[in-house]
Amino acid sequence: MAKKNHPIHAKITGPVVMIGFGSIGKGTLPLIERHFDYDKSRMTVIDPNDADKHLLDERGIRFVNEAVTRKNYRDLLTPLLTEGDGQGFCVNLSVDTGSLDLIKLCRELGVLYIDTVVEPWLGFYFDESLSNADRTNYALRETVRKEKRKNPGGTTAVSCCGANPGMVSWFVKQALVDVAREVGLDFEEPAQDDRDGWAKLMKKAGVKGIHIAERDTQLAKAPKPMNVFWNTWSVEGFLSEGMQPAELGWGTHEKWMPKNANKHKKGHQSAIFLEQPGANTRVRTWCPTPGPQYGFLVTHNESISIADFFTHRNRDDEVTYRPTCHYAYHPCNDAVLSLHELFGAAGKIQPEHHVLDENELIDGIDELGVLLYGHDKNAYWYGSQLSLEETRKLAPYQNATGLQVTSAVLAGMVWALENPESGIVETDEMDYKRCLEVQSPYLGPVKGYYTDWTPLTDRPGLFPEDLDEKDPWQFRNILVR
Repeated sequence: MAKKNHPIHAKITGPVVMIGFGSIGKGTLPLIERHFDYDKSRMTVIDPNDADKHLLDERGIRFVNEAVTRKNYRDLLTPLLTEGDGQGFCVNLSVDTGSLDLIKLCRELGVLYIDTVVEPWLGFYFDESLSNADRTNYALRETVRKEKRKNPGGTTAVSCCGANPGMVSWFVKQALVDVAREVGLDFEEPAQDDRDGWAKLMKKAGVKGIHIAERDTQLAKAPKPMNVFWNTWSVEGFLSEGMQPAELGWGTHEKWMPKNANKHKKGHQSAIFLEQPGANTRVRTWCPTPGPQYGFLVTHNESISIADFFTHRNRDDEVTYRPTCHYAYHPCNDAVLSLHELFGAAGKIQPEHHVLDENELIDGIDELGVLLYGHDKNAYWYGSQLSLEETRKLAPYQNATGLQVTSAVLAGMVWALENPESGIVETDEMDYKRCLEVQSPYLGPVKGYYTDWTPLTDRPGLFPEDLDEKDPWQFRNILVR
């Protein structure tokens, strides 16, 4: 579709530098072209892989065939981000790029910034010299929050703004408003960054916890070959987070903790981690299409940031309320097979990685939402049910999973341009209504569903289980042991 058929949301007055041109970078490119007024002659894409360089050549966009590293990032990025007049925008969509260092550089230069994850420099995820506590997303997030406290305000840098983390934080607020109304609360919606107000509302609504509940049913035309990892988004990204410890925001209603769970000794202490990889940790959850399902408790920034954002403290700084929050991810079937293959081989990662694009998939949807549970209406799922078929009509170079991410990047960029002096922000602190207004045209059906399912529903009953039957929504009942 021609650019004139799409609304121009904002103007980027300076250069645009995109770091990373993998599946998400390729998908983000047409959305930038459609929805921003910008100077294409000052746009640069940087990636060590030139496999898709032809897409940039066709558009006359500059390509730098390099990796952004700890050693070269200042010298490489500074001239590109400050070329000509106006305020530049750095769009970081790459793995193995140190988000914190890039945030500092961009704010030093007065350049807007966005990423989809707090990404460390190359080597962090598999560094055996680090403790598991140091390899968590909690630890990574704390580095950015520390910088925010140290240098408040200033040029906007949006941290962790993809589908999840990112979009799901906007879904949580909308879902909470829906639940609060459904259970009969009389309330005024808090300001977007009013942590205390939102925490009070969630507490009053009776929400005990939140699953980022996702089911990817996208199906490949051909069967997955042995010794190859297939996924519908970055394999490297999935493996990195999947091999980190399983992490979750830890709610005040929880009465039991796994034996291999650990609390953090520093920071806000709103999360715990398990001494096992998230991609090999299963939980019970619910999505509208499959109903009850297993998901993997893969660590994500939103599990920690949402629990932190909705924490309520009294005047003595004592925590009086916090929801449990974690990812419960059922990836596409080929990714599940790939994980079984990997862990069945004692954790040996396959030598070949492949992202299934829209031409290799037959059909299916990525059903990604948030399940707010424990309130008087039991549980409420709210989210996107984007199909591969609709994705093909909406935007090129991506499958349904990718479009949920790239459209969130678009929304985050628009918000940053409209709020250029907001400092370092997470998506929990942004205007969820404005962001979803920009993003929703790319999300397919966005709906809410109530369910009477709990983790105690329809269990086999043939074997003894260590359950808490008085409170179905205890993590004790959710974790598959």
